[in-house]
Amino acid sequence: MPTNMSLFSVNAILIISTDDRSRILTRYYSAPHAPLSSTSHPGANPYPSVKEQKAFEKGLLEKTNKQTSDVILYDGRVVVFKMEGDVMLYVVGGGDENEIMLFGVVLALRDALAILLKNSTDKRTLVENYDLVSLAIDEIIDDGIILETDPVVVASRVSKPPAQDITSVKNIDLSEQGLLNAWEFGKLKLAERMRQL
Repeated sequence: MPTNMSLFSVNAILIISTDDRSRILTRYYSAPHAPLSSTSHPGANPYPSVKEQKAFEKGLLEKTNKQTSDVILYDGRVVVFKMEGDVMLYVVGGGDENEIMLFGVVLALRDALAILLKNSTDKRTLVENYDLVSLAIDEIIDDGIILETDPVVVASRVSKPPAQDITSVKNIDLSEQGLLNAWEFGKLKLAERMRQL
């Protein structure tokens, strides 16, 4: 049983293109309350520089490109992954982390993206909807701590406002005359309210 109990469980979440091996979105996490004296504690980020991160990602992609399983141990870390279209979704945890829990995270990410992007999870769609992808990851993981694994809940928190709300904004007159009318209307309502008191 580990002596250091912590909610911190995810070291990195990666979305990498399989075609050109480019990074679409990568997030590396360090434990928020790390010991000051040690840089090798369980929650330490083993890849602090971009060069080290890219080397890790390149090796990881080469190792998992032809894999049939969804869980591997790579560089002393548990890595769970899913391939969706032309991208790979990775969740990286510590060597002693629960792979079922990490697998739940990668499934939540995959399913939330499928809901948000209408089952079109490919590189182009992810780049075009980078804001939704980033928000979905933030809803699932916060500083390496898993917050939510229900894809429907994640998608509902991230999704764009309904179109009927946007059409009502088009009817607002923002010209100088429209603003003057709004000012007069506000003054009139305030005067009425003051007379009632």
